[in-house]
Amino acid sequence: MKIEKVLNNNVAVIKDNKGHETVVMGRGIVFKKKPGDFIPPEQVEKVFTLTGKETSSRFQELLTSSPLEHVLVSEKIIRVAKARLGKKLSDNIYVTLTDHISMAIDRYREGHILKNAFLWDIRQFYPEEFRLGMEAIRIIRADCQIEFLEDEAAFMALHFVNAQLDEGMTMIHDMTKLIQEIANIVKYQLHIEYKAESLAYYRFINHLKYFAQRLFKHTGHIDDDTCLLGVIKEKHREAYRCTQAIAAFVAGQYNYKLSDEEMLYMTIHIARVVREARKESMNA
Repeated sequence: MKIEKVLNNNVAVIKDNKGHETVVMGRGIVFKKKPGDFIPPEQVEKVFTLTGKETSSRFQELLTSSPLEHVLVSEKIIRVAKARLGKKLSDNIYVTLTDHISMAIDRYREGHILKNAFLWDIRQFYPEEFRLGMEAIRIIRADCQIEFLEDEAAFMALHFVNAQLDEGMTMIHDMTKLIQEIANIVKYQLHIEYKAESLAYYRFINHLKYFAQRLFKHTGHIDDDTCLLGVIKEKHREAYRCTQAIAAFVAGQYNYKLSDEEMLYMTIHIARVVREARKESMNA
């Protein structure tokens, strides 16, 4: 492996057989070496080939300032996430999650612990990603001897959500806030407690995720066919009135008009989740 660039004693950039920049990592593999020298392959612990020049450049910059143990624990967590989620994750997670973990470890060691205002919501809206965040906490505790609180699991969960959607973290926070707002409108207007483990609730939250993504990306559907909507709003009058309240809120706060199609599906999901919640309440 011929060195193209030395990042620090543990990290170098080489070029693979196709001429793509590849980051190789191992303890002390570049000590007293310079560009043009060779690294024995058996000394390399990790290999990163990231797509996108900007992502690769940012990752290389991050590696020059981050301790090796932080990078290695982040890579282990990302491997677990890929296997557990079974989905393609954006390469950008190697930058964002590694940076977050490294800064969080430093913060905790200095006694600066941040509370996550969305902890409850993230646990409810992104259960799979939150479980991964909790697994990440266990890995960090074992490898770095740092005891993170659940707040950090929630922060990391949003990085997993972001890597699946490939959106900015600001949009993910905005989407989570909107989901929380709509879920609260339904909860308080219809006087229910959600049955979080129910299929109806799972489908409702997933529907809100895609709705929030459309809203913030300005890709909403325009549909003026009111035929089926007319049938649904008569069948589920209470749920439809709640949908109208949501539509008014979204129009006022986000300047977004729900289409007939969105009104239709929002009403259907609300009717289902309310039915499940009330059935659970009666059986309690």
